[in-house]
Amino acid sequence: MDLELRGKKVLITGASKGLGLACAHGFASEGAIVHIAARNESALKSAVADIEKQYKTKAYAHAVDLSKTENAVALGKACADVDILVNNAGAIPGGSLLEISDERWRQAWDLKVFGFINLTREIYKNMLTRKSGVIVNIIGVAGERHRPNYITGTTGNAGLMAFTRALGSESVDHGIRVVGINPGRIETERQIGHFKEQALQQFGDESRWPELQAKVIVSLPFGRAGKPSEVSDLATFLASARASYISGTIVTIDAGSSLRTRV
Repeated sequence: MDLELRGKKVLITGASKGLGLACAHGFASEGAIVHIAARNESALKSAVADIEKQYKTKAYAHAVDLSKTENAVALGKACADVDILVNNAGAIPGGSLLEISDERWRQAWDLKVFGFINLTREIYKNMLTRKSGVIVNIIGVAGERHRPNYITGTTGNAGLMAFTRALGSESVDHGIRVVGINPGRIETERQIGHFKEQALQQFGDESRWPELQAKVIVSLPFGRAGKPSEVSDLATFLASARASYISGTIVTIDAGSSLRTRV
C-alpha cells in the first residue's frame, strides 16, 4: 500500500528516542523528509545520520526545550512548511495528588500539555494558509483510563484528548486533519521509568523494577508489551492519504488492555 508520504515534510517532537524516534524511522522509510526535535542534541545528530544512511532521505535535527513557549514558537517558524506535525514530547511523572508538588506538576504540563498546544498553534497557522496538513498527537492511554497514582499524567492526557477532538472537528473546514494516538504499554525507556517510580513507591528501591514489569507483562494480551514500530506504523497511516476521512479521532493501541480490569 502506497501511503503517498514520499517527499512530505514531517516534524516529530520527542524524537531522540522511544516512540518519537520510531516515528522518525517510520516516516523516513516511506520517503518523507523528517525534522526531529528534542533536548538531547547529540542523540538527535546520531539519529539524523542513521536515518539518512538507512533511507536515503533528508533529516534535520532541532535541539530545543519545548517546555518554553518561545522555543515552541521558534521551532514552528523554522519548520513552517511541514505537511505533518507529530506531537510526542513529554514524560509526566507518576504519583498521587499529595505526592506531586505544584512546581513538578507545572513543569510536566509545560512540556507535555502546553508544549503540544503551543507548537500546534504555530504550525496550525501555517497549515491554514495552505489549506492542508495533518497533526498527530501521541497522548497516552491514561487519558481514558484514569489512575489516581498517575494523576498529573491522566489529567493532562485527558485534556489533550479533548484538545485533539475539539480542534479536529473544526480543522476539516480548512483542509486540515487532527488525530490522536493513545499508546498503552509499549517497550520504551519511558515505560521502564514508570516501573522504577512504582518500585520506589512500593519497595523503596527502584532497582526492583523488573519484578513489577514481569507481573504486568504476563497479564497483558499476547503476553507482551507493544512495540514502538507498531505505534509508528499507526502514526504513518493516520497521517497518510489513506486516512483522509479521519479527523477528531483518537485511536487506542493497547491490544484491548484498557477495556479489561486493572493490571
